[in-house]
Amino acid sequence: PGQCVMVLPVFGRNRPEGKILETVGVFEAVKQHGKYETGQLFLHSVFGYRGIVLFPWHARLYDRDITPPIKPEPPGPHGSKEVKGKTHTYYQVLIDTRDCPHISQRSQTEAVTFLANHDDSRALYAIPGLDYVSHEDILPYNSTEQVPIQHELFERFLLYNPAKSPPFTARDTLKAWQEKNHPWLELSDVHRETTENIRVTVIPFYMGMREAQNSHVYWWRYCIRLENMGNEVVQLRERHWRIFSLSGTLETVRGRGVVGREPVLSKEQPAFQYSSHVSLQAPSGHMWGTFRIERTDGSHFDVRIPPFSLESNKDDKAPPAGYTF
Repeated sequence: PGQCVMVLPVFGRNRPEGKILETVGVFEAVKQHGKYETGQLFLHSVFGYRGIVLFPWHARLYDRDITPPIKPEPPGPHGSKEVKGKTHTYYQVLIDTRDCPHISQRSQTEAVTFLANHDDSRALYAIPGLDYVSHEDILPYNSTEQVPIQHELFERFLLYNPAKSPPFTARDTLKAWQEKNHPWLELSDVHRETTENIRVTVIPFYMGMREAQNSHVYWWRYCIRLENMGNEVVQLRERHWRIFSLSGTLETVRGRGVVGREPVLSKEQPAFQYSSHVSLQAPSGHMWGTFRIERTDGSHFDVRIPPFSLESNKDDKAPPAGYTF
C-alpha cells in the first residue's frame, strides 16, 4: 500500500475566521507488538491531538469485562469478584499546544497535577499539556520537521537526531526529571468496566501526604475516561461516589455531572476524560460508584465505576520536583 499522508485542519495565520488544511506528516504502521520509543510522534485516536512519546509505563490493567460475573455483584468492593491484572503499556506524552483549545471540551489538558512543596496543604500545580496515553490510543506518524510538536518542554526534553528512528532522543534533563518525579508520575494500576456500552476507565495516582491541623492528610488524583462504545447518544447527568477510608469512615458523594460538566457521548464524539482529587486521613482506602446516564428519550441507567484502591506506598520519597532545572 502507498503512504498515507496525514492532513489536519489548522487555523491559518491569514484566515483567523476559517480553517485551512496543512500537511503534518505521514502515518506509520500501528505497532501490534512491542512498544513505541521515546520521540515517537502520534495522533491520538480518540481525542485527535498531536503528541510525542516521552517514555512508557507498564501498568496492571484490571478489566472487569473479560470474565463477566455469573450473578449480580453486591455494591462496593467487598465481596466482588476477583479481577486479575494483566500488563498493559501506557505512555507519558506531551500534547501539542496548538491542539489544546480544540480538545478542551473532551479532555483536560492540565490534568497531571502535583502537591506544591510549600506549607499550604491543599495547594496544587499542574504541568499543562502532559498526558497519559494507552498503547491502542496511538496512531504513529513521522514528520520532516525538527520541532514538529509545540510545547514548552519539547526542546528541553528532546534532541533532534536525524540518524535515529524516530529522530528524537531523550536529553539528560528528561531522564533526570523522569527519575526525580517517578513516584508522583508513576502509572501502576488501571481499572476498567463496561455497563450498557459505556466503558469507564479509572487510573488512580498517589500524590503524597501533608500535615494539617495535627493530622496526616493523604492525597490522590484519579483520571477517568468515559467512552460510548455503542450507537446511541447519551448524556452524563449525575455522579454517585462511595469513599471508604482505612480509618473506618464511609463517605457518600452525590452531584450533578463531573467537573462542572454534563458531557454528551455520541458516535462522533464518543469519549470524555477528566481528573479529580480525593484526600483521606488514612494511608489507604477504596472508591467505587456509579454515573447516572440519560438517553435521548429521557430514560436513565446507571453505569458502574469499577472499584479501585487508594494506596500510599511511596511516603519515603522526596516531594515532587516539578520541571524546573
